[in-house]
Amino acid sequence: MEKSKNQIITDKSIRLLQQNQYTSHVDSKLTKTEMRKWVEQFFNVKVDGINTSRIANDKKKRNRLNVNCKSKKKMIARLRANHFIPLFLN
Repeated sequence: MEKSKNQIITDKSIRLLQQNQYTSHVDSKLTKTEMRKWVEQFFNVKVDGINTSRIANDKKKRNRLNVNCKSKKKMIARLRANHFIPLFLN
């Protein structure tokens, strides 16, 4: 199962990087504990906390039918001091 889909680059996510918080889209079926374990194992860092939010479904009209797109889930991982994810740097 694909855990992290892509990082989010917005004004807010860039400001959160200064506070050692990293934002990305994740699989909508994951729980906070699964996300925490995955981030700690994959990036070899210590996570202080995870905040999540669901992004509302977009409705699209296709041939007079309202079709719901898949919902998305956003994760903000707060890392301990002196830990960072190098992929977000540059």
